[in-house]
Amino acid sequence: MKKSPLDIYLILPIKNFIEKKTSVGLLLIFSALLAMIVANSPFADAYHSLWKQYIHLGINDFVIRKNLLHWINDGLMSIFFFVVGLELKREILQGELSSIKKSMLPIGAAIGGMIFPALIFYYFNTGLDSVSGWGIPMATDIAFALGILYLLGDRVPLPLKVFLTAIAIVDDLGAVLVIAFFYTSDISLQSLGIAGIFLLILAAANLIGIRNTLFYAVMGIGGLWLAILLSGVHATIAAVLAAFAIPNTKKINTPLFLRKAKLLGYEIQQEFRNRKKDPKEAEEHITYTIEKFSSLTEDATPPLQRLEHALHPLVSFVILPIFAFANAGVSLGETSFDAVLSPVLIGVVSGLILGKLTGIILFSKLMVWLKIAALPQKVKWKHVYGIACLAAIGFTMSLFITDLAFENESYMSQAKIGILLASLLAGIIGYFYLRKVSNSN
Repeated sequence: MKKSPLDIYLILPIKNFIEKKTSVGLLLIFSALLAMIVANSPFADAYHSLWKQYIHLGINDFVIRKNLLHWINDGLMSIFFFVVGLELKREILQGELSSIKKSMLPIGAAIGGMIFPALIFYYFNTGLDSVSGWGIPMATDIAFALGILYLLGDRVPLPLKVFLTAIAIVDDLGAVLVIAFFYTSDISLQSLGIAGIFLLILAAANLIGIRNTLFYAVMGIGGLWLAILLSGVHATIAAVLAAFAIPNTKKINTPLFLRKAKLLGYEIQQEFRNRKKDPKEAEEHITYTIEKFSSLTEDATPPLQRLEHALHPLVSFVILPIFAFANAGVSLGETSFDAVLSPVLIGVVSGLILGKLTGIILFSKLMVWLKIAALPQKVKWKHVYGIACLAAIGFTMSLFITDLAFENESYMSQAKIGILLASLLAGIIGYFYLRKVSNSN
C-alpha cells in the first residue's frame, strides 16, 4: 500500500518515537528544561500566573473550584496513578511480584530505598517545619530510570531491567501509601463513606463478570474519584483503588479464541476467492467479518490489559510532560546561596543519592545473606550498585509529593532544585557506571 506524505512525514515518525523505550525519559527531560528556561526568562510572570488561574466545574451550588496546577496534579495525575495501579495489579497477579520467591528481593530493595532517604531527610530537617518533606526523596521515577537503562541496550542483561521495574513498582506502591496516610487534609467521613459504596460496586461488578470499561470509567471517575476528592484524601488514591477493581479475566479463553479466529479467517478467504462474482457484496462481508475479528480479540483480552495499553501513550506523552512543565519551573534568580545550603535541598539531594544507594544495596545484601532471596540470573552485585544509583532519579513522584508536603514556596523551590540536581547526578553516574562495568565483562 502506498503511503501518503502525511504518513511518511508525520504519523510514522511520531509512531517510531512513541515505540522507543527511551522516548518518555527524553520527553520528560525536554519538558523540565523548557520549564526551567521559561521560568527564568522574560515570560516568567506569565508562566507562574498561568498555573494560578482558577477553573470551576459543577452545576448550581455544587461547584469544585481549583487552580490549573491543582487540576493537573489532582486530575490529570490521577490518570497516571490509575495506570500505576493497573501495573501494580498485573505484576501482583502474573508478573515479578506474583510469587514470594521472585518478589522478595525487589520488595526488600524498595523498602530499603524508601526508609533510608526518609531518615536522611529527617536528620537534616529535624526540629524544623520543613521536616514534613521527608517523603520527597523516597520515590523513584520509573520512566526516567528505565529510559536511561534502555540507552545501554544489550550491554545490560534483561533480568536487570526487570529487577529495576519491580523495584520501581513497589516504590510507587510505597509512595501511594505515604500519600494516603501522611499527606492528606481534614477527612470528611460522609464523602469517604460514599467512596466506599462506589468501591464496593466496582468490586462487585468485577466479581460478577462485568467487563465493560465504560461502566468502570463512570463508576470510577463520577463516583469513587469525585467522592474521595471531596473527602480530603488525595484523589490519586481513588485512581489506584479503581485500577485494582478492573477485571483481569478474559471473556473467552485462548483455545476458544484460536478456534473462532481460524473459522473467521476461513470465511474471509472464501469471500476473497468469490469476490469476482459480486465485488461489492464480497467486500462488505469481508469488512463485517474483520469487525467480528476485532470484537473477538477484545473478548480474548482482559480489560486491565486493554486499559493499560490504551492509556500508556496518553500518560507517557501527554500527562507526564504537562506535569513536568507545570511543576519543574523554578526561578533560579530568586535562589540565594543560603537556599542552596538549606536543610531542605541538602536533605533531598543526600536522601535521594546516598539514601537510595545505601538502602537498596544494604537491604539487597541482607536479603541474599539471610537466604530469603537470590540475585536474578545474569545479574551481579556490580549491576545492583548501578541500579541503586538509577533508583535515585526521583523526578515525577518526588515533585508530586513536594506539592503535597509544602505550602511554603521557598521550601518548594529548594526541594525542586534538589530533585532536579539529584536526578541529573544519579542519571549521569548510573549510566556511565553501568556502561563501564558492562563493557568490562
